[in-house]
Amino acid sequence: MLVTYLEASRELCETDSILFGAALALCRIIGAKLSTAGRATGQSSAIPAWRIRIEERIAKARALIGRLMCFRSGNTRPRIVRTVRMAFAGINVSLSQPDIMQKLTERIDDQKQRIAA
Repeated sequence: MLVTYLEASRELCETDSILFGAALALCRIIGAKLSTAGRATGQSSAIPAWRIRIEERIAKARALIGRLMCFRSGNTRPRIVRTVRMAFAGINVSLSQPDIMQKLTERIDDQKQRIAA
């Protein structure tokens, strides 16, 4: 039966699909696991990779804005404080400085501008 399909296949892609299907069927019969990781199925996502990356960056920026606003409104939970420290990493800013609210507002505005761009 497999010979019939292989003789009828015209392209390498078709032959590959037939052989993979046969191997998959055989593995199911004998109870073996077959990894499909790394196999090119020929089906690509309808959304381009660059768009997915941009949407992920926007989601991260929105999450950061939300946590910075929580800290600005008085939420000092450890996760929020850790996020605020990460947002100001590389800049010599202490969270106990008197002008921290102004710096928070500036950082929130910067993130909003990055989203809008």
